[in-house]
Amino acid sequence: DTKFEFGFIDGELALIDEVGTPDSSRFWPADVYEPGRAQPSFDKQFVRDWLDASGWDHEPPPPGLPADVVARTAATYVEAYERLTEEPFADYLRRAGVGTA
Repeated sequence: DTKFEFGFIDGELALIDEVGTPDSSRFWPADVYEPGRAQPSFDKQFVRDWLDASGWDHEPPPPGLPADVVARTAATYVEAYERLTEEPFADYLRRAGVGTA
């Protein structure tokens, strides 16, 4: 399940948002998929659920996220990356020069 957002730039139709990320798509692990049941997912739904449970009225600004929600979300996104690319996220960070002196 995914979405694409389009807009016009100088009168030309253009893709204007990220594509194929956990922010715009819902990914389910095929190895544990069970029809008719709620599926574990790799997306931002965990953050949405936390915000709804927090009592936030959906008016800006949203409440800050606790460290455990941020950590769980980051871990979910890393796992999605690793499943989709079949590559350790640490290898990507190394190639990108992130976290190195």
